[in-house]
Amino acid sequence: MSSIKLILRNNKVDKAGEAPLYLRVIKDRKTKFISLSLKLKPNEWDEDKQKVKKNHSNSTRLNAYISQKVADAKGEIADLERRNQSTTARKLKEAIKGKPLTNFFDYSDNLCEKRKDTLAYSTYKNYKTYLKKFEKFVGHRELMFEDITVTTLKDFASYCSSTLGNNNTTINFSLKIMKIMFKEAQKEDLIPLDLFPFNKFTVKKEKSTKRYLSAEQFQEFMDLEVSNKDKAQIIKDMFIFSVFAGGLRFGDMLELKWKNYDKKNSKITKVIRKTNRQHSVRIGQKAVEILEKYHQKEQRQEDIIFPFANIDKTYFTDKEHRNLITGRAIALSNMYLRKMGTRLELPFNLSFHISRHTFATRALNNGMRIEHVSKLMDHSDIGITQVYAKIISSELDNAVDKYIN
Repeated sequence: MSSIKLILRNNKVDKAGEAPLYLRVIKDRKTKFISLSLKLKPNEWDEDKQKVKKNHSNSTRLNAYISQKVADAKGEIADLERRNQSTTARKLKEAIKGKPLTNFFDYSDNLCEKRKDTLAYSTYKNYKTYLKKFEKFVGHRELMFEDITVTTLKDFASYCSSTLGNNNTTINFSLKIMKIMFKEAQKEDLIPLDLFPFNKFTVKKEKSTKRYLSAEQFQEFMDLEVSNKDKAQIIKDMFIFSVFAGGLRFGDMLELKWKNYDKKNSKITKVIRKTNRQHSVRIGQKAVEILEKYHQKEQRQEDIIFPFANIDKTYFTDKEHRNLITGRAIALSNMYLRKMGTRLELPFNLSFHISRHTFATRALNNGMRIEHVSKLMDHSDIGITQVYAKIISSELDNAVDKYIN
């Protein structure tokens, strides 16, 4: 419960002999004073009746003003406490002073729509999906940023784990999106900088395992026979091409055009979808041979190299359409690759992204400097690439344990 009272601060009497009148709010034994921008002489204030005495020339008008302020304050307090049991004295003060509280869901939805054109469509869609998941947990949209506490985060994480069966990686991603909304609201000065419950609550990160094909497994994959008339052959060639072309991502492989290929210098140059940066990589001889396989006599520069999906003009102009095409292509490619992996008796499901990991581990194993690997993979931070260096180091340790001990 909270309490509110009018206090004349007699310890702050000015040269004119007047003291300021405040609203004192107490919540959980913490006190906040709210100025009413009104000054009175000590003998003009009745502490017991909480009124301006009649010896003040404007007592009637001032008492009406004060009564309205008290009524407004009590109304704000009742509304806040009805919505959120964790309301603090600071929040009550801000509400009473008239500082508007920002609705978390309204703000988040508006921010997503503002950035829809600058975000990758898959990122935009993820934001909307995970925010909707949080809304379902809350059960309503009347949630202010101030209402989201450490307890809220703990309960949400528990709900994601026990009710939805999410792993820690998924839970952390959900919280990451909420963090982004908090940070952006702080930048706009809509919420105070100290309002950030994530500092007091974290979900333990799960160790991620980077799957990749060893030299022997990759050779077996390249030797594997598949139908030349089937898309399985195309995706197999794309996988091998990626390994010999700096680990190009599936989305970039899918839309790769002949104009992106510099035959004279054996280079692929294109704007990477994920980073929106122009990237250039010299490809290996095996990758060159694969390109020659797909090249036709009357080849146009605008033609797609690997005919795995229906890449039309709309694909390059409509984000939602592109996301749909890419999603279907990923599902189809991974279906073919899983079947190949089963035939090879791999201990994990084979997916296209493993081509990227395979490139990195092969490059480092062959002595390429980690800075060069990072550049070829278009990593924004070399720290991302160091994960692969740890894999190589772990392999060496295991080899020593196996053959020396």
